[in-house]
Amino acid sequence: MAESGVPSFSDTFKSFSKFGDAKSDGKHISLSQSDKWMRQAKVIDNKTIFTTDTGIYFKKLKSPKLSEQDYNRFLEDLAKNKKADLDEMKKKMASCGVPGITSALSSPGKAAVAVDRLTDTSKYTGSHKQRFNESGKGKGIEGRRELADTSGYVSGYQNKDTYDKDHTDP
Repeated sequence: MAESGVPSFSDTFKSFSKFGDAKSDGKHISLSQSDKWMRQAKVIDNKTIFTTDTGIYFKKLKSPKLSEQDYNRFLEDLAKNKKADLDEMKKKMASCGVPGITSALSSPGKAAVAVDRLTDTSKYTGSHKQRFNESGKGKGIEGRRELADTSGYVSGYQNKDTYDKDHTDP
């Protein structure tokens, strides 16, 4: 770890070289691991640097896996040919976090918006509308079952319990 709490480039290299490879010792990284790392660090932005570029410059070193020293040569060659700042690339790659964890997961995305829309009870219609009270809280079993009215009146009768009031003895 570096002194400021941010992992060093070497530490992050070891993490990504072990990512997805149970047999890895953390000393060599493959092209796919490198591309995952670069995507997570937003070095591969599909504007300046593409996965095609990383494949071309990675294969120039004629090895399926690169040591950290060879990987640094790969990054230098990539940065020089794509006119990118090598130090900035390494800084992004060192500070992107552990493999598989991205900051995009914490920000609301399309799924969160869809879930919010689908769980908004004010937009429900028909029988589903009856399942929730005004505050949006579910009514439970009363909202799911059609309970029988055993009052003796026909459903829809408007004057329920008014007979006795109208026909009292004088």
